[in-house]
Amino acid sequence: MKFEDLNINASILKALNEKKYTTATPIQSKAIPLALAKNDILGIAQTGTGKTAAFAIPTIQHLIAADDQSKKKVIKALILTPTRELAIQIQENFTEFSKYTSLRNTVIFGGVNQASQVRVLKNGIDILIATPGRLMDLMNQGFISLKHIEFFILDEADRMLDMGFVHEVKKLVKIIPQKRQSLFFSATMPDSIKELSNSILSNPKKVEVSPTSSTADTIQQYIYMTNKSSKKDLLFHILKDEKLDQVLLFSKTKHGADRIVKNLKKENITAAAIHGDKAQNQRQKALINFKEGNIRVLVATDIAARGIDIDQLKYVINYDIPNISETYVHRIGRSGRAGKEGTAISLCEPEENAYLKSIEKLIKKKVEVIKDNPYPQTDKPMTAAQKKEAEKEKQRRKQEFFANRKASKNTKGGSNKRNQRR
Repeated sequence: MKFEDLNINASILKALNEKKYTTATPIQSKAIPLALAKNDILGIAQTGTGKTAAFAIPTIQHLIAADDQSKKKVIKALILTPTRELAIQIQENFTEFSKYTSLRNTVIFGGVNQASQVRVLKNGIDILIATPGRLMDLMNQGFISLKHIEFFILDEADRMLDMGFVHEVKKLVKIIPQKRQSLFFSATMPDSIKELSNSILSNPKKVEVSPTSSTADTIQQYIYMTNKSSKKDLLFHILKDEKLDQVLLFSKTKHGADRIVKNLKKENITAAAIHGDKAQNQRQKALINFKEGNIRVLVATDIAARGIDIDQLKYVINYDIPNISETYVHRIGRSGRAGKEGTAISLCEPEENAYLKSIEKLIKKKVEVIKDNPYPQTDKPMTAAQKKEAEKEKQRRKQEFFANRKASKNTKGGSNKRNQRR
């Protein structure tokens, strides 16, 4: 369905056309008309299905109709989301879609100085995108009033609960006006999410697309069977193909992500990492540089990647195969968005062979194995006894490392004291 067939305001359509957004995704086609009719919505959709536009477009349209430019702007729409990265992505979308309106928005999140955020809030806004912690903090300081809220959107509700924000969400629901339109989106619908949605929504219309077990038909999936010791060289081999101009690469650990970036830079491949140990400004800078094409490979852990929304991304590489099959589906869904083509490449070491079988069972298809592989898998998965021995050796090395570091500090401390006495 075309956006122009959805009774969307001309100013929003103009902004959409500029971005070359003409055809609505399934969730947009289903949710936008229902939201424009002022229904509450229960949306079950993963990242990458176009759900941000599904709630942003009708919210903007309702606000345009009610906008009184003679009055001071007050917050009428609140979008609550679990992570900073996702909040920033959502704000970018609201800014793009409302480009030809007089509406103003801002985004607030923790981990940065609040002064600039407070300054924008004092000038007056229509739309607030926020993470729970910073929102509650600025409310408690008296910088935010939610008494004029007419539209409340809760995005990635399951992630919100996973991160322990359920108390804040329930508190906010009691604070905001009961007379409002509420849109609730979640990738999964366990009992805890159903219970939360029941406390927020009133006679909602249900919209569901892309169940967890599905992968987009537009994503080509390939796998290299290799050894753990060969992964680094295999990655360099894959990246020799200049066609892979912008790659989101997944690592299972923060330390692993940093090591991959270090190795890539040695090969003169521009790269940056985003994970929980990186400061917010570092993560934001890396994401901006990646979007603008200044770096070729963005290395991410699963938690840090939640909320990354890059429309034109074509290539995802799994450096490590995830042990949870659904995680694989979420990862590769970062490419092939909104009907565009994408490619997912995975590197599988012997210990991950079982994970691959589980993934194929979930997605109900075989992942194509690359035969032209200069680093084929020759090792066998470890036996239970070998795994136990490897874990013992890992612990021994860890203890040895910390013992050596402690001894080194003591030696330096003694040396410094002698120097001071001299």
